[in-house]
Amino acid sequence: VGCDRSKNLVDICGEKNFEAFVCDALSVPLRSGSCDACISIAVIHHFSTAERRLATIRELARLLRPGGTALIYVWAMEQEYKNQKSKYLKEKSSSKEKDEEINTGMAQRPLCDQMPGGSSQGSACSNPLLTDSKDEGCNAEPATDSRLPVHTNRTSFHSQDLLVPWHLKGGTKKKGQRVDRLSFPAGSKELQELSPVFHRYYHVFCEGELEAACRSLDYVRVQKSYYDQGNWCVVLEKL
Repeated sequence: VGCDRSKNLVDICGEKNFEAFVCDALSVPLRSGSCDACISIAVIHHFSTAERRLATIRELARLLRPGGTALIYVWAMEQEYKNQKSKYLKEKSSSKEKDEEINTGMAQRPLCDQMPGGSSQGSACSNPLLTDSKDEGCNAEPATDSRLPVHTNRTSFHSQDLLVPWHLKGGTKKKGQRVDRLSFPAGSKELQELSPVFHRYYHVFCEGELEAACRSLDYVRVQKSYYDQGNWCVVLEKL
């Protein structure tokens, strides 16, 4: 049984005859102890405070029966680990910035929502999003004001709390209508309307941060903690 905050994604599951329902990770409408196993992939890094991130882990553990296990994946601050670049960095496009701006509809799905998210390189500007969080460790640069930095896709992270640009593929064009994007100059209003950019919040985790959050719950045991292609991962067991 799957669940997601997005009704549209859940509808796609229904069309494929999968069992899924809409809910929030902070409050899953299932009985406590009713699951043998749970997975949370590329979810917890979207919550904006340490308290909310811990609450999602607590809710995940609530669902498990005693002896049940959960697998958690979150995006890592360290996209280069043990002298190895993650797949996310390796897949950086070699095309010129101008070409990337023109082809804003050609969004790529990066590792982490395969896992977390990104697309072709996004705009350098965004509406400011206020935050009270502070970066700690991982050589993250402290925030100098209340605005979150906008991440340049396929590059290393310089802040634990950031916005990742997502391009809406197809934008406002009508069904069946073919649009020649090259007819619009890069950065033009027309092109932005065709491929609007949305900025999605991420908290990227430092080494040991996810494991420490799990260990703070006295009714779970961390079976395994590891790094996998730009993600920090934990397998925990309900005691």
